[in-house]
Amino acid sequence: MSLRATLSADMKQAMKDREAGKQRLAVIRMAWAAIRNKEIDAKKELDDNEVCALLMKEVKQREDSITEFKKADRTDLVEANEQEIAILRKYLPEQLSDEDLKAMVQETIAATGAKTMKDMGKVMGAVMAKAKGRAEGGKISAFVRELLK
Repeated sequence: MSLRATLSADMKQAMKDREAGKQRLAVIRMAWAAIRNKEIDAKKELDDNEVCALLMKEVKQREDSITEFKKADRTDLVEANEQEIAILRKYLPEQLSDEDLKAMVQETIAATGAKTMKDMGKVMGAVMAKAKGRAEGGKISAFVRELLK
């Protein structure tokens, strides 16, 4: 079952369950709306990789919001965003551990023959293609910078 179909089925089930608080339903609807908007803009149905990228973007937005809410001492909003992230992560592939990601970056550096920071773009592109939603770009970038010093 595609990621799109899974989201749709879960949204229907959440509506049938008449969930208390309806947060899960609200988050799934938000994700579905983002997917539909992207599909309308692109004039095509998104595949699983594109849906995954869109969901990762939504998670990243919430993580950025959490940082700002912590600065403002808004624990209520921090908790709400953390719950939304937990709901969204259920639809994303399992994230790579730091060790696995670092090993992937090292393999890619060896495969591409990268030696300096000038080669960072080449390495980033290759690692992002291999990771396919299983790692955040910022984390990958940090490891590439560390290993290409």
